[in-house]
Amino acid sequence: MVRVTYDSIKKKYGDTVAVEDIKVTVDDGEFAVLLGPSGCGKTTTLRCLAGLTEPTEGTIRLGDHDVTDVHPKNRNIAMVFQQFALYPHMNVWQNISYPLKVDGVDKETRRERAREVAEMVEIEELLDRDVGQLSGGQRQRVALGRAMIRRPAVFLMDEPLASLDAKLKVDMRSRIKVLQQDLGITTLYVTHDQEEAMTLGDKLIVMDDGNIQQVGSPDKVYHEPKNRFVAGFIGSPTMNFIEVERDGRTIRPVHGAAEFAVDLDDEVAARYEGHDRFEIGVRPQYFKLHTAQTDNAIRGQVKVTEPMGDEQLIDVLVGEDEDPLELTVKAPSTIDVARNDEVWLTIQQELIHGFDLDSGERIAEGGDQRQRVAASRAEAE
Repeated sequence: MVRVTYDSIKKKYGDTVAVEDIKVTVDDGEFAVLLGPSGCGKTTTLRCLAGLTEPTEGTIRLGDHDVTDVHPKNRNIAMVFQQFALYPHMNVWQNISYPLKVDGVDKETRRERAREVAEMVEIEELLDRDVGQLSGGQRQRVALGRAMIRRPAVFLMDEPLASLDAKLKVDMRSRIKVLQQDLGITTLYVTHDQEEAMTLGDKLIVMDDGNIQQVGSPDKVYHEPKNRFVAGFIGSPTMNFIEVERDGRTIRPVHGAAEFAVDLDDEVAARYEGHDRFEIGVRPQYFKLHTAQTDNAIRGQVKVTEPMGDEQLIDVLVGEDEDPLELTVKAPSTIDVARNDEVWLTIQQELIHGFDLDSGERIAEGGDQRQRVAASRAEAE
């Protein structure tokens, strides 16, 4: 078990920069998730650590050792791929134990170690079965077992659940988390699935366009996004963004929708002193929907409802011009509304984000207050 350090890693393919100035540390035993849209550079970042891709600039260290130019087989790293990469002519125990065979370990020891690992991933009854007879979830467990059997210093996982169905993903997600915690092995995990990232990671490394946008705990990244990209990428449904002008304590959209006018509380308004025009971001669950007129509320009209069990997503149109604001609201399923109904929206103002229009950076808003407010509201509900 070791600490992983990326120090100013850059990778270019010709004139194309895949990743640039990657500086991040993953502590001993930590589960770090590289998260971002397709093509953002997260797999390239992982492959540089594995030794499968040679960085153009910078260094990578495992503990105190510079491994930038060390051959992959000498890095004591195990990798699990999206496509499992099992050997079709071998049965389960042979696939799991193959890394030990390469290292010259005797057959009896290989069998015993394969059995131990199979018990950990709960496939001990499948050891003599051909891999062609396995389900997708079983094959993934074999791939995990093969990575674990060498007892590596670092686990690398590149979208290992992408090809599984929804239920299997949830089951395997839980199994991976438990195994990582039990083994205490430093782990880097690549995904574009934010739900996967939020449930698995101790640390999120959010990337876009070859650069790291934010590093932090799932709670920190969700409640205090560093910039507009992170705020929009993390959270489902995505955050509502509205460009507004501020007149004292009142904010209004820059473009139409006069019905959207909100008087901010003094404490919230104070965050935006010096910002007369900026962009606000409001998550769908931070709107409260009313079926009767309410003070300091935004009048709108229901466009469509999407039932989701105990909750529903409601698209609300605000403004009567040709280009109304369209807001996504998450509300309890007990609120009975239908298409074209008139509704009113209030905002949990302390949970509004503000973003600078030029830089996209989040406007500072007072430490971890947001997390405390969100947590207390969740408990109350």
